[in-house]
Amino acid sequence: MEVSESSGVGKHRWHKERHPATGKPIPRGKIDVEVTIPVPDGTERTTIFGPAERHLKLIREALGVTIHARGQSVHVIGDRAAVAAARRVLDDLVAASQQGRPFSRQRVLDALSEAARETPSPAFGNGETNGASHSDTRRDAWHTAPVGLHGRTIEPRTENQRRYLDAVESHDLVFAIGPAGTGKTYLAVAAAIHMLRTGRVKRAILTRPAVEAGEKLGFLPGDQFAKVNPYLRPLLDALSDMLEYTTLKQFLASDVIEIAPMAYMRGRTLNDAIVILDEAQNTTRGQMQMFLTRMGERSKMIVTGDVTQIDLPDPTQSGLIDAARRLRRVQGVAFSVLERSDVVRHPLVQRVIDAYAAEDHDQPTTGELLQALTDRASRANEVDDA
Repeated sequence: MEVSESSGVGKHRWHKERHPATGKPIPRGKIDVEVTIPVPDGTERTTIFGPAERHLKLIREALGVTIHARGQSVHVIGDRAAVAAARRVLDDLVAASQQGRPFSRQRVLDALSEAARETPSPAFGNGETNGASHSDTRRDAWHTAPVGLHGRTIEPRTENQRRYLDAVESHDLVFAIGPAGTGKTYLAVAAAIHMLRTGRVKRAILTRPAVEAGEKLGFLPGDQFAKVNPYLRPLLDALSDMLEYTTLKQFLASDVIEIAPMAYMRGRTLNDAIVILDEAQNTTRGQMQMFLTRMGERSKMIVTGDVTQIDLPDPTQSGLIDAARRLRRVQGVAFSVLERSDVVRHPLVQRVIDAYAAEDHDQPTTGELLQALTDRASRANEVDDA
């Protein structure tokens, strides 16, 4: 069964069972908008779509829409605001081609950012607040944005994770502290992809310190990037779960997404970017200060770490612990603490964590351990000053 109603942009379709283009099941009651855009044939078509339809792929990945080119038209299906943004970009591509000035890949990305900013309704909402405030509507879109492959949504599964994303939405600097498996890094990367797709930032930068977890790997072969690749692999794993391989490869090649070790952060000013520091518990005080002062205009920073896995000789010298001590009362900085109850990996992970904790019934929570370490660092700092 399908109910159609004409509108200013195309057709509103209530798909009770399967998507008309992909054939995949669609959640009951989801409303999509479909628009058909005429395009010229021949060489202009190639100019508009880009080599191997790369421009269409960029639009699909950036806005989470379904887009198909058939004959002399392009069909776009998806959320109202995302379809409106896609139409703006396609209209720009057609106009530029007719004027003999085709878009480069970077111009397509810039057009996507501009279209997303100028679209009045939330980038992945239906434009209706149902009595909610604009901030509430943005927060709902933030929590359910389709950042996964094939439009799959990535949502917080626990209340602490929801508070974490709320903090990312409302603060420019967020510290997420919790044990392994609580989604600290995964949700940070999802937030970065969401902000890229909605045009709120122009690039995403991910970094982590090159510290070995209890074993020495020795000298690694290859150039400087090959040497640090093992340390940055977890970040690539998260990105690979959210972007198609070709899109991720293009974003990395053009520095829309950059993955770099901490050593390459010094001396930079990072404007219009979302910057993620992973494994922050293994930074030194100097590294943390250097990283935090890289923030530029219109940028956000997310710092993630696990205070139970500090691989430095003295845990009190951790840059994460020092930052928690110094910045916990600074306006504009948010701290989100995740606990063992927020573990969302394989169900066995939670049981493994509980088994290791079983012998110590007085094992502190993450929040208690963080407080103890910051207090210890404060006392050590007072002794040094004396």
